[in-house]
Amino acid sequence: MAKILGISGSPRNKSTEYALGEALKSIESRDGIETSMITLRGKKIAPCNGCGYCKKNKTWCCLKDDFEPLLKEFMEADAYLFGSPVYAYGPTPQLSAFFSRMRPLFHVYPELMRDKIGSAFAVGGTRNGGEEATITAMHNMMMARGINIVCNEVYGYAGGYIWSKDQGQEGVDADEIGMGGLLKLANKLADMALIREYGKKALEEREAAVNERD
Repeated sequence: MAKILGISGSPRNKSTEYALGEALKSIESRDGIETSMITLRGKKIAPCNGCGYCKKNKTWCCLKDDFEPLLKEFMEADAYLFGSPVYAYGPTPQLSAFFSRMRPLFHVYPELMRDKIGSAFAVGGTRNGGEEATITAMHNMMMARGINIVCNEVYGYAGGYIWSKDQGQEGVDADEIGMGGLLKLANKLADMALIREYGKKALEEREAAVNERD
């Protein structure tokens, strides 16, 4: 079973959270796929302050807030779909803080994320309002944490781009092209998650067979 976790970086229950839920619904009935979602809305997550505690002591972050329980659920997943609204030509501060606190995952426990995959989408109030810049920033943050990126299909390229016109769920539904691209992205992520799952099993069986011969 491949577990896909959706992460909404929005501080509100509006366009991004709704779009993410619809994307997960489009893949939750597929054989071998299990979906869940977390939202950063209302969570207290301080950004990394660069204290170096995790690297020096080879352990987890010393800051205590709402991040730790979210991290536990995050690590149980195999693939991730990150979503963020566009407020200032980039991901929300909430999502940036979440990524910054994952520093121990890459610098202390890199083996935990080495083969995991992720995709990103952005919701903007205006067309060409920073969606591409936001997705690029999310891709950069994924790379900084060792998450392998799954891009989109033709005409979606890097990720999912939705123009909500600041009209919430109604605006998301009205952008048929944008939502169509997001659903393609979610299904491609599911494809890659299944390939990852079956590929790992094949490698384990191959290694077991080699060890048995030796």
